[in-house]
Amino acid sequence: MQVIYNFGRDDASNRQALVRLAASVVKILEPAQLLDVAADGLEFVDSQPFGAVWVLDALWRQLELDGTFRGMRRDGALDPAAERVLFALVASRALAGSADPPAEVARWVNEDVFVDGLPATTEDACRKVTKWLCEVSGRLQEEVFHRVADRLDLKADLLFFESAHGGLQPGLGLDGDEDPQGEGSKDAQSLAPPWGCHEAHQTVIGLAVTRTGIPLRIWRWPGCTDDAAMIRQAKEDMKDWTLSRVIRTADRGRPIAADRHALRKDDDHPYIVGAKLRSGSAEADAALSRQGRYHRVAANLRVKEVHIAADERFVICRDTRTAQRDAEVRTRLVEELSALIDGTDRLSVAERTDLHMEISANPRMRRYLRLTPGGLLRIDVKAVKAEENLDGKYLVRTTDPELPAEEIALGYMRLLECERTWRDLLAGLRRLKSRGEPGDRGHLLLTWLSLLLVRIAESRTGLSWSGLRREFDRIKLGTFAARTGLLRQRTEITEEQYELLAALGLAPPPRIIQITPSDGGRRRAGPHAMSRPPARMAGGGS
Repeated sequence: MQVIYNFGRDDASNRQALVRLAASVVKILEPAQLLDVAADGLEFVDSQPFGAVWVLDALWRQLELDGTFRGMRRDGALDPAAERVLFALVASRALAGSADPPAEVARWVNEDVFVDGLPATTEDACRKVTKWLCEVSGRLQEEVFHRVADRLDLKADLLFFESAHGGLQPGLGLDGDEDPQGEGSKDAQSLAPPWGCHEAHQTVIGLAVTRTGIPLRIWRWPGCTDDAAMIRQAKEDMKDWTLSRVIRTADRGRPIAADRHALRKDDDHPYIVGAKLRSGSAEADAALSRQGRYHRVAANLRVKEVHIAADERFVICRDTRTAQRDAEVRTRLVEELSALIDGTDRLSVAERTDLHMEISANPRMRRYLRLTPGGLLRIDVKAVKAEENLDGKYLVRTTDPELPAEEIALGYMRLLECERTWRDLLAGLRRLKSRGEPGDRGHLLLTWLSLLLVRIAESRTGLSWSGLRREFDRIKLGTFAARTGLLRQRTEITEEQYELLAALGLAPPPRIIQITPSDGGRRRAGPHAMSRPPARMAGGGS
């Protein structure tokens, strides 16, 4: 070996001198020469989506959930890297597009994405972490509540409580084991189903959501559980959470009379119920007939409180974004209807009758169809105008005498946004159950944690998670192999991505994500093998 130049000791001062020397060398070399030096022995071996999983991980750490779970880990029960496995399970709900079983999550981590601190994992590690998660469910949710409420300075004194029916097996707890309050319990047997006995085989999923739309707790009951019983348990479970009120809410897509009947059983439980103004109910017609000015309470939301009854309050809401979607849908339907009936005056009476019956079978299209006294098919212009007046509007009714109309409207709107995102994240549950996976152990808890991160991202940016994910997935992670090791570098960040990161309160990820020295030889076992240094599988037993 021949010493060409002695750079001195390897300390901080000499490193700075080396940086200055390298800068001087760069000034001397031509760009083509620099490229030859940089590319010498360098091979591009892999590219992975990076931005979205990095954003979720950054939010996870910003909320200090990593420290929360590491602190809850029982000594010796889980590998120290189990927190990273837990994050991967949560992130997969938001990014893998379905409720993946542990084997698919492990494959997703090992082959499809880069999870910082988790070079690889196994199906067994995922199952072990999920089982542990179920064992600490109650303590977990309380720890997360206090951590998130403190870090985000949430107004968590008031929670909106919503329940939705899903096709889960009844009689099972969140961990998939027998639920002491399941269908066979005395209380469950004595409770009438709020929306019909046909839902007795289903499960009710309850969410407690802040007025800003952040989900802080989740429950699960048999499908026939009474609403008042749900509220009582929710209040009991959160009695030490410094809450002043829990308000039951119901989706505007459900039968209002049934909801009100169930919710009125206990006068101590105020409720908020949404109603469609297109329903033609007496309350809807009365609300629309009342005069008054709308008040802006958010960039896309205006509200107007109207007085109809002494025992309930009514608030008309108009969402400008929903109004735009309503107008676009109606325009498309009217265009399709016009194409169907164009030239039908030349048809026989029998042919027009058949077409009229066919169109009438479509409830979305028939509202815009008019039949003249002579049996001709026409666009109902009056119906189109009437629908335009209802674009983006819905009615919210409540028995709470104190909550301001603005908070009633905003709380209900945020709850709808939360429920929409929840349905998207939960879309893979039936697929998982139909494939015979061993129950849905921890599935709801993992999906709730995923919903928590996603809703924080949506509330800070004002954009849907699908749009955020699409934008952040444009940030890729390239893996390069050289004789001396492996290098992972992200792609350039656009101005729009910088703005979204700023809205999320996150600094951009570093350009160089990872540098791994080689183990003595250049590996050529494939891109994923090259991109992952040898490491013990994380998250398993001690």
